[in-house]
Amino acid sequence: MHVHRHRVRYHETDAQGFLFNARYLEIADVAMTEFLRALGHPYQDLAAKGFDPSLVKAELGFTRPTRFDDVIEIDVACTHVGNSSFTLVFTMARDGETVCTVNVVYVNVDAAAETSTPLPDEIATVLRAQSD
Repeated sequence: MHVHRHRVRYHETDAQGFLFNARYLEIADVAMTEFLRALGHPYQDLAAKGFDPSLVKAELGFTRPTRFDDVIEIDVACTHVGNSSFTLVFTMARDGETVCTVNVVYVNVDAAAETSTPLPDEIATVLRAQSD
């Protein structure tokens, strides 16, 4: 599991003063990048390794609102690794209380061919070690 911290900025809030719902996916995307970096795979190096993940499914569950200047901690956990796909769960909490859970399925793609492609062995091994 990897933890990433995010402070809610004013421009991320909606008319009610809450963190706008679409922003949770943006925050999850940043947390995924930092998760991979913490595993020794900075994002800018991944394409050369044949790793180009695309989000194919996302499910968000909201339990508490988040407001401007709140600090949320995002726990990133890998829960599944397949041949070309993997699943990350982002548990977002404020002061230890879960505010949102984001489940994301990614598929490794060959962008030029517009098809899925197997995860590189090196990446799959690292992700599987996180899902145990």
